[in-house]
Amino acid sequence: MDLFDLHCDTAFECSGRLGGTDIKTGASHISLERGSYLENWRQVFAVFMPDEYRGEEAVRHYERVKDYIHRQERLFPGAFKVVRDAEGFRSEAACRAVISVEGGSALAGDIRRVQSLYNDGVRLITLTWNDSNELGDGVRAEKGRGLTRFGRDVVKEMNRLGMAVDVSHLSDAGFYDVAEISEAPFIASHSNARTLCGNARNLTDDMIGIITSSGGLIGLNFCVSFLREDENASMTDILRHAEYMLSLGCDNSLCMGSDFDGCDIPPDMTGIESMGVLYERFLRLNYSEELVRKIFSRNAENYFMNYIFED
Repeated sequence: MDLFDLHCDTAFECSGRLGGTDIKTGASHISLERGSYLENWRQVFAVFMPDEYRGEEAVRHYERVKDYIHRQERLFPGAFKVVRDAEGFRSEAACRAVISVEGGSALAGDIRRVQSLYNDGVRLITLTWNDSNELGDGVRAEKGRGLTRFGRDVVKEMNRLGMAVDVSHLSDAGFYDVAEISEAPFIASHSNARTLCGNARNLTDDMIGIITSSGGLIGLNFCVSFLREDENASMTDILRHAEYMLSLGCDNSLCMGSDFDGCDIPPDMTGIESMGVLYERFLRLNYSEELVRKIFSRNAENYFMNYIFED
C-alpha cells in the first residue's frame, strides 16, 4: 500500500515533549517501525510553530525542530530521507520526508528567510497557526483579517521558489487573499468540510471548489473536533467527509492530511498502522481501486511532482 500524508506533528513531539526520541521509536501515532508495512511512504513532517514564539525565539525553535529532522536522516540512512528534489522524491528510502513549517512566524518578518527555509529543505509553509503572525491572521485571531503586505510578499516568493502555500489554519479572509495572489495551485494540508462540521478550521464549499478548480490539494484531517462538532468521531466520519468532498468534484484534489501526533484521533484508530484498515474501508464502500490510490497517494504525488519537485 502507498501513502502520501500531508501533515503530522511527529517531529515536534519527538524533539520536544518526548525529549529527542528518535523517529524509529517515534511518538504516539507515527514511527518508522509502525510505518514499515507501507510500500511507498511519503510523509510531510511539520515544524510546528506555537503562537507564543515570535522573532528570534521563533527562529531558535524552528532551528531546533528542523535540526532534529535532519539528524534522523543521518541516524537512519536508507530508512529516512529528507526530500529536496525529484531524485529524492523517487528514492527507495522507506520513509521519504517532506519538511513543512506550520506557522510563518519562523520567518521572523524577514522575506530573506523564505529562501533560507527553502535551502533547509522546507517545501511547504502553513502561513499561520491559529492566532496572528507577521503574515496575517489565523482562524482564531480576534479580527479575522487577511494577509499583511509581508504575507502577500511571502506568497509571491514561495511561488517563485516552488514551495507549497498552505491555507490550513488561515482566516477566511486570508484564504481569499491567497486565492487572489497565488500564481500556483495552493493546498489545505489538513482541513475537512465545514458543511459537515462547523469548526472554523474546516473549508466551506466555496473554498473547496476554489482549491479543486485550481489544481490544489485538500488533506483529510483525523482530528475528532474537525470531524464532528460533538467530537464523538470514528473512522466512519473520515469516510463521510471524503464522500462529501468527492461529491463536490475533489477526485483529483482529495488526499490524506492526518494530523497524526498533533491531535486526538478517533478511538477506532491507533496511528499510522490504521491506514491500511482505512484503505480497506474505502474499498468496501465500492470506491474504485484507482480512486482510493489517488486519495491515499497519487493526487499528492502528482501535485508535488508538477509544482514542487519538477525535473
